[in-house]
Amino acid sequence: MSERLIKLRALMKEKGFDALYITSPENHLYLSGFANPDGCLLITRDAGAFAFEDFRYIEAAKREISADDFQVIMPAGPRKEWLGEALNVCGAKNVAYEDAILTARSLENLRKELPAYEAVPAGDILYELRVSKDEGEVECIVKAQRIAERSFTELLPLINYDCTETFVAAQLEFLMRKNGSEGASFETIAVSGKNSSSPHGVPRNVKLERGFLTLDFGATVGGYHSDMTRTIVIGKADEKMKHLYNTVLDAQLAALDAIKEGESCFKMDKIARDIIYGRGYEGAFGHALGHGVGLEVHEAPALSPRSGDRKLRAGDIVTVEPGIYLEGKYGCRIEDMVYITPGGARNLTDCTKELIEI
Repeated sequence: MSERLIKLRALMKEKGFDALYITSPENHLYLSGFANPDGCLLITRDAGAFAFEDFRYIEAAKREISADDFQVIMPAGPRKEWLGEALNVCGAKNVAYEDAILTARSLENLRKELPAYEAVPAGDILYELRVSKDEGEVECIVKAQRIAERSFTELLPLINYDCTETFVAAQLEFLMRKNGSEGASFETIAVSGKNSSSPHGVPRNVKLERGFLTLDFGATVGGYHSDMTRTIVIGKADEKMKHLYNTVLDAQLAALDAIKEGESCFKMDKIARDIIYGRGYEGAFGHALGHGVGLEVHEAPALSPRSGDRKLRAGDIVTVEPGIYLEGKYGCRIEDMVYITPGGARNLTDCTKELIEI
């Protein structure tokens, strides 16, 4: 039996769950090792586990899912029959569902179809497992990051004044695919000039404006995401732009120097924020310093003013991405990914942060 299922069943016992019904693609992949956006799993506390995969995926599922962990089934008929039968076989009285994923309508349907079983929210049970990354997960994320970095390097010579923001975004996604990515981690951000003052601005079909060009992008390997941001300059940077860029860089380097196991997530954000605000950019850093990365591009933990007493733990992978955004003028962000190790931390990003002018 896989270590993940062993840990999950221990948590299920602790929380009093007889069975856990999984419908999210990320948790399906995490627990079964098989990527299927439409499949579902039923993990019981004491009587085995079932992977329900339709005709499109059944052959691959039988090949890729361990028979020691799951009984792979191609369901026939309505869900109330095959899911109800599995619950009955395992003697369950309740079934936990992914309350962070399931819609109100889907939950209502589940309860109507399975009236004999109490449907209870699973809460953060899966996220408690997923937050700590093992060696295989780190390897996938690092591979994805190297693809993103290589693609960024290959993109730079292609950028000129005739390029549009949409072209730059599309070209970067093409290069990541060419270099081995399964797909973009998220909608690639390529915003220039005044558009760069929006942290999550949408690329426009207009030629690049002179000034900052912020590129936020990532690749995926094995279902795992990478995430990085680099800001370059179209044309030449004036002294005010250099001051802003160096402030963002100093804030990031200070946080990277301090980050390690046991440190407060709140404190990491404050270190970077104090530098930015202390240099005259009060209120211009309007988002958190960072977030977790894994099977989803935004996971726990958050490096945020609202992180409470959460401490960084060995196995966490988080971004460190301070930024400054001047409305109607321009913006800049620099982002690396960091792996928290026992007693320390390791920067997973290996890409220049020197100010590049094109």
